[in-house]
Amino acid sequence: MNHLLLLLHLLLLSSSLNLPPSSSQNTTTTPCPLNFTVLNKFIQEAESSPSSIPTETSAICTYSLHGLHLVEAEYLLTNSRFIPPPSSSLSCWSSYTSLISPLLPSSFNLTSSCGFLPQWISTPSCMNISTLSDFESHVNTSRLQDHSSKCNQSLVPTPSCTACTASVAAVQGTYFPGSSSDTGNITTCSDLVTIYTAAIINRFGPTDDGTVSCLFQLSSTIFSTSSSSSSNSWIYGVAAACLVLLLLFVLGVWFFFRRRRRQRRRRRRKDFVGPGGRSLALESIESSTTLIKFKFDEIRAATKNFSRDYIIGRGGYGNVYKGILADGSDVALKRFKNCSAAGDESFAHEVEVIASVRHVNLVALRGYCIATTPREGHQRIIVCDLMKNGSLHDHLFSRTAERLSWPLRQRIAVGTARGLSYLHSGAQPSIIHRDIKASNILLDLNFEPKVADFGLAKFAPEGMSHVSTRVAGTLGYVAPEYALYGQLTEKSDVYSFGVVLLELLSGRKAFVDNGEGEKSLVTDWAWSLVRNGRTLDVIEDGINEPGPDEVMEKFVLVAVLASHPQLHARPTMDQVVKILESVDVAVPSIPDRPISLIANLDDIERSVSSSGSGQLSSFAGYQAFLSGDSNAQNVDAGDGSDDSDDQTLV
Repeated sequence: MNHLLLLLHLLLLSSSLNLPPSSSQNTTTTPCPLNFTVLNKFIQEAESSPSSIPTETSAICTYSLHGLHLVEAEYLLTNSRFIPPPSSSLSCWSSYTSLISPLLPSSFNLTSSCGFLPQWISTPSCMNISTLSDFESHVNTSRLQDHSSKCNQSLVPTPSCTACTASVAAVQGTYFPGSSSDTGNITTCSDLVTIYTAAIINRFGPTDDGTVSCLFQLSSTIFSTSSSSSSNSWIYGVAAACLVLLLLFVLGVWFFFRRRRRQRRRRRRKDFVGPGGRSLALESIESSTTLIKFKFDEIRAATKNFSRDYIIGRGGYGNVYKGILADGSDVALKRFKNCSAAGDESFAHEVEVIASVRHVNLVALRGYCIATTPREGHQRIIVCDLMKNGSLHDHLFSRTAERLSWPLRQRIAVGTARGLSYLHSGAQPSIIHRDIKASNILLDLNFEPKVADFGLAKFAPEGMSHVSTRVAGTLGYVAPEYALYGQLTEKSDVYSFGVVLLELLSGRKAFVDNGEGEKSLVTDWAWSLVRNGRTLDVIEDGINEPGPDEVMEKFVLVAVLASHPQLHARPTMDQVVKILESVDVAVPSIPDRPISLIANLDDIERSVSSSGSGQLSSFAGYQAFLSGDSNAQNVDAGDGSDDSDDQTLV
C-alpha cells in the first residue's frame, strides 16, 4: 500500500510540472520606471514652434538619443541605475515613442528610420555597466574628484561648459575606450560618462538649463538646433572636447598606421595577384569599365620622361603632369608616388569612382597605367582630359589672372552645382566628393566648370549617412559636423560648395584677413553682411559686367544658406540648382547661426588649459592653420596619403 501511495504521489507531481504556465507566468513586460516628464517642456515648446523641427533623419535620430539620455540621467539620480530592467524595455520604448511621435513626420519611425531596437534601451553594452556602483568601480577616486572640480558648477558660461566637456572626454578616453566599438545599444560608453556627470557630479542636476544645453546638446526644443545664448555653450564645449581628443586620437592613429603601412610594404605581391600573375584589383577595373590601358612607355613619352616643366600640380599623393599623347591630344596625368602592389585596391577604387560617372560638369577619365620597371618601381597613373584654363583657384587668387566677369562667375557657379547634383542624385550609388574646393574646380576653354579629384570620393548607399573616424578634405571647406563628429552626408558637400561659391562671388579665400593679422571664416564674414542688410557687399568690388542686383543677391543668399553650420538648414544640391537656374524659385529663409568657433578661440584655449589636460598642441595646430600655415591646411584622408598641397588639379 505504501508503495502504491508513493507511486501516486510521484505521478501527481509529474503532472503538475507539465502543466501549462499561468497567465501571470507569461507576463514579461513590467511598467517603465523612467520619468519621461522631464521632457515635457521641450515637447511643449517644440509643438508651439513646429518649423524648428528638422526633417533630416540623422538629426532626428541624434536628438532623440539626446532626449533619452537626459531621461536616463534623471533615472540614475533617483535609482542609481543607468538603464531600466530588461522586462521594462518594451514599455519604456513605447512610452518614449508615444511621447515624441506627434513631433515627427508621419512616415518617420524611430525603430525603422534610425535602426534602433526597443530592447537596446535596457541593454548594457559598455563593459556590462548598468548601475552607479558598476561605473564608479571603473574610475579612480582621485580622477572623479578632479572631474568634479570641472563639472560641479553652473555650465551656462562658455568656459565652464568647455572645461567640463573636456574633462568628460578625458575620463571617457582613459577609462572607457570601448566607445569606438559600441554596437547594438543606444547608450554607449561615452554616453555613460555624460549621464553620470549630469546626474551625480553636477549639483544642479540633469534637468538644469545649463546642464541640458552643455551636456545633452538640447536647446529650446528637443529637436531644435536654433542658436541661443545657452545653446552656444555646448557648441564650444563639444569643439573643445573634440580638439582635446584629436591629439590623443592622432597620436594613436599615427602609430597604428605607421605600423600598418610597414606591414603592407612587407606583404608579398602574390597576395594581390590572381592566376597568371595579374592584379585582381586591375582585373576588376578592366571588367567594369571601358578605359584605355596605357603602356608606361606611352606615358613617359607624353610627359617627356616626367619633365619638371610638365608639372601642373603637386600633392602628397604625387604630381600632376600635362602630357601630349601620340595622337596629339592634350591630357593631364596623375602619377602616384611611393606605390606598391599592395595599394592597387585603393587605386582601383579611385579609377572606378571616376569612370562610373559621365557628366558635362565632371572631369572625365580616359584611362590608366600600371607597371613595374627596374628603375621607377611600381607605377600607378590615371589619365584625364587636360583643362587648359586651369582651376578656379588660379583665376580667383593668382595675381596675374584676369578678373572674372559676372557672367563667367554665374556660369561656373551653376555648372559646379549641376556636377555635384549629379554626383548626389544622378550617380548610382550616389557619390560624396568630400574635398570640394576652388583648386578642384577646373575650367575648360569656354570656362565650363569641371569638378575634379574624386580620389577622396565615397560611395553613399541610398538613404544612409556615414560616421567616419577618418575625416578627409581641406580645413576651411569641411562641414562642421564632419570635422567634429565624422558625420558624412551629401550635405557635407553642400557646405563645401557654399564656401567655394562665396570665394567665387567675393574673390576672398575661405579664411578672410581682417587687416590686423587675424583671420576669420569667409562664411562668418558673409553672414555678418547679410544679417546687417548689406548682402551685395559680399560681391567683389569692381566686378566686370555686373548682373542685376536681385540676381547677384540671390547667389549670395544661396552661398550663405549652403554654408550654414547647421546641417538641417542647408538645401540639397538639387534644390541649389533649381534656385540658381529659376527666376521664380526664391531662396528659403536663412536660420540664425551659432557664434563662430574661432570667435572665442582664446576662451576655449584657456578653458582647456585650466582643465589640466595638457593637450594645447592641437590648438597650436589649429591656430597655425588660421595663420596660413600650409602644413596645417588638410585633414588626413585616412588612406596613408598626405594631401598637403592645395593646388591639386586632378
